[in-house]
Amino acid sequence: MTRIKTIIVDDERYSRDELKHLLQEYDHINVVGEAASGEDALVLCMQQLPAVVFLDIEMPKMSGLEVAKHLKELKNPPLIVFATAYPDFALEAFRHEAIDYLLKPYEEEQVNETIQRMIKYLQPNQYMPVSTSNAKLAVELEHEIFYLDPLEILYISREERVSRIFTKDGHYESKLALKELEERLSSYPFFRIHKSYIVNLNHVSKLIPWFNGAYMLELAGSKEKLSVSRNYVKSLRSKLEL
Repeated sequence: MTRIKTIIVDDERYSRDELKHLLQEYDHINVVGEAASGEDALVLCMQQLPAVVFLDIEMPKMSGLEVAKHLKELKNPPLIVFATAYPDFALEAFRHEAIDYLLKPYEEEQVNETIQRMIKYLQPNQYMPVSTSNAKLAVELEHEIFYLDPLEILYISREERVSRIFTKDGHYESKLALKELEERLSSYPFFRIHKSYIVNLNHVSKLIPWFNGAYMLELAGSKEKLSVSRNYVKSLRSKLEL
């Protein structure tokens, strides 16, 4: 699997460390460098040729917007994700063709949505392993190991340190964290809709508006209605709709 070369640019060390920690949760992201100023960022980008740059806006001497302007002049300019504590620059940021705008303090759901958008821009087949027809998800239950066909899984939930895997025929429990299960199923059509749920997009049948920008989701073969966090709604719809 090819990893996405990424650079973090922020004059605050704490902010760089926080974002680096969040990005390291994703196996397909490779943080190849950090810069504390716009000038250093330009030099680092010319050396490393990253695919993505997470770029702070308010920095001394050279702002992130100025850095973005220079990066666009490169032969193969990187994708830009602005990461800032100030929402007021959003309009100007997107004029620099940024693919996203992350607000500090960072939220895991927001970062995940950004990562999914990055992958979509960078042609997901290049970064995700191709699924094989005989691959199974191993689940141990009462000293027996069950092998589940990922395509038959409806959704997976996380409650009280236990992951519950639901199929049309019943459910299974796993000690694996939801994040690890999501990574193992990354080459199948699974999508995170909430910090506690990932779903098989092939089984989605209905999306129902709820309140405050959130939705409820129905799956064919399940009576449960699952909550979709508002941070995931836009990406979910782009995955589902023609």
